[in-house]
Amino acid sequence: MISINNVTVSFGSWNLLDCINFHISETDKIGLVGKNGAGKSTLMKLITGEQVPTGGSIDKPSSLKIGYLPQIMEHHRGHTVMDEALSVFDYIHQMEGELANITEELAERTDYESPSYAALIDRMNHLNDRLSLESGLSPRAKAEKVLFGLGFKADELDRLTETFSQGWNMRIELAKILLSQPDVLLLDEPTNHLDIESIEWFEDYLKAFRGAVLLVSHDRKFLDNVTTRTVEILLGHVNDYKVPYSQYVTLRAERIAQQTAAYENQQRMIEKTEDFINRFRYKPTKSNQVQSRIKALEKLDRIEIDESDNSTLSLKFPPAQRSGDVVFKGTDLTVGYPQKVVFSHAQIEIKRGEKVALIGRNGEGKTTLMRVIMGELEPKSGEAKVGHNVKIGYYAQNQEDILDPTETVFGTLDRIAVGEIRTKLRDLLGAFLFKGEDIDKKVSVLSGGERARLGMAKLMLSPYNLLALDEPTNHMDIRSKDILKQALKAFDGTLIVVSHDRDFLDGLVDKLYEFRDGKVTEHLGSVQEFLQKRKLESLQELERRQPVVEKAAEKPVKEPVNQFQQQKFVSKEQRKLQNRVSFLEKEIARREGRMGEIEKLLSAPGPQDDVMELTREYLELKRALDADTDEWTALMEQLEN
Repeated sequence: MISINNVTVSFGSWNLLDCINFHISETDKIGLVGKNGAGKSTLMKLITGEQVPTGGSIDKPSSLKIGYLPQIMEHHRGHTVMDEALSVFDYIHQMEGELANITEELAERTDYESPSYAALIDRMNHLNDRLSLESGLSPRAKAEKVLFGLGFKADELDRLTETFSQGWNMRIELAKILLSQPDVLLLDEPTNHLDIESIEWFEDYLKAFRGAVLLVSHDRKFLDNVTTRTVEILLGHVNDYKVPYSQYVTLRAERIAQQTAAYENQQRMIEKTEDFINRFRYKPTKSNQVQSRIKALEKLDRIEIDESDNSTLSLKFPPAQRSGDVVFKGTDLTVGYPQKVVFSHAQIEIKRGEKVALIGRNGEGKTTLMRVIMGELEPKSGEAKVGHNVKIGYYAQNQEDILDPTETVFGTLDRIAVGEIRTKLRDLLGAFLFKGEDIDKKVSVLSGGERARLGMAKLMLSPYNLLALDEPTNHMDIRSKDILKQALKAFDGTLIVVSHDRDFLDGLVDKLYEFRDGKVTEHLGSVQEFLQKRKLESLQELERRQPVVEKAAEKPVKEPVNQFQQQKFVSKEQRKLQNRVSFLEKEIARREGRMGEIEKLLSAPGPQDDVMELTREYLELKRALDADTDEWTALMEQLEN
């Protein structure tokens, strides 16, 4: 379906991707792995056409519908959550409008034999066929199903999108992508802003998804649950493993071990052969043997060991100036936005040298409190006060909004650095893995992980005594997270960190503020002690909501009916539903049968087979099958109830 053929992406003399090749089939579930900056996001942009390769090509059917969730995206304002989700169905209204216009025009025309009249008839039939594929659940019902799955509540669907955090806006964009029913999903770290229930729902959705999935994630469990194939990008090259992530890790280690053993054996053989050649090169009695061994070495297929990228961050925060005893104090704090109070009557006190975590479900107010601390948001009531001589270094989730996309990596730091540190900017960037030509890259081409590293590098330019970090590890690989954690443990100032990563917080913080149901509760001690006290497996368990059955409001019955009338009505409705279910089951079987035939043809096409036409027919059948299956599922639920 999608073929990546000898693709190269170069920046000057440096190749990010170097002649890579692999194929994505119709139902592949692929985990795309590699270090931050290895080229994972770039590869997705190449597939969508947002970026053009320096060399090679990417072949895909012109009718292929791709759903792409990037790490960084624009969020639309001025619409409600539901209106924004329903915007993906605008094409239905457009088709209905066009069909109405054609019907009206045909009623007025009398040139029944003209080519233009025939063209209108063809267009009308095409529109009717397309609209019939959209039958079944209404757009609103489809939107509610996905939005509820991603964690929205019924009373949140009419709120404006700008009243939600960045993470919740990402969920809206994800809902729109899923509702558009693409053939391929390209998902770049989709779980960064999802809570545990939403992740579980999303896992089930992806496992049942009939199309292909190419997925970037640092969540090992999510990769194992969703993917069946792992494509590794390492130092510009691609290694393809037909297994999920955990098995890939094992197989890769075995492969390197086997290569190493074979390489060492071969090197010993080469050394002995070269020693023989050098000892007897000038002895006439051994000349034939010497020449034979020289030729054997020349023909030898030399074993190479796969390269490994062992580069890691090197972090050490500058010494902090002494602040007042109380770094931040919130007294009877009520905070929120015009349409919503996020939390109320909170008592928060953070003292010098404390390392504090803000934990809880997305949207409960963790980032909102950060904005209060930074002076970006005034509380609705109560008092928020930053202590004496407190200098705050703030790392925000939305690095894409804070970093200037037109600036270079070096220029980003050079523009704000003052004093002696200016002479050490290249060394500082090297510590954050920006080396050589990397420092001349524009911010706009950086991956999410690279932007995270650059944002963290900015914090090293001044001796802050309070670090306020909002989800600093979202785009970091495992090694980078560990090194950041050790640097923060050694930091001699005060730390406030928002995170749901238990491993990152465990052993780092000594106090937690839990945000839950509009309240803020203080917990003294470590993350481990907090979890034991609450009898929780992980911080993600905090994000579980109480089971709530969300249903759209039902229209009231206008007139009461007696029991006999009601039974007759139900019986009639059930027969209609059962007839429709039987029809759909036959259609589903017919479409699946034809799709199976096409799959066989595409696996070994003959000279008479039109591959592009077969692919087009296959995709149309799949879309129709998805619509029929959704309708069948909804009808069965009605019959069971």
